Amino acid sequence: MTPDSSINVLNQPLVICGTDPVTGFFRDGHCNTCAQDQGSHTVCAVMTAEFLAYSKYVGNDLSTPRPEFGFVGLKPGDPWCLCAARFLQAADEGCAPRVHLAATHLRALDIVPLDVLRDHAIDESEG
Repeated sequence: MTPDSSINVLNQPLVICGTDPVTGFFRDGHCNTCAQDQGSHTVCAVMTAEFLAYSKYVGNDLSTPRPEFGFVGLKPGDPWCLCAARFLQAADEGCAPRVHLAATHLRALDIVPLDVLRDHAIDESEG
């Protein structure tokens, strides 16, 4: 698998999303993607209790640990490279988490309009 260029939605170098827990399609802490990433795990989002409950309700439980897959389960405050379609679905439902634009891959724009991402953006000075 060859990763796409590491460019964010601001047309700048992609910054790290998170390493505790380690996120990303390539499990490198970045929301890098490639042709094989069918879920487009490109949106760097900071988990909230509301989003985690919503995600579990719609069948994508991100909060329950799955040790057999090396997954510790997410908690509010954890950064995670979300599937772009799941983020857009949550935005449409009014429960999308906040996003780090500098850590959100350019390919997210194939699915999520930039104005929707900006509506949920964290002030990058907040960390």
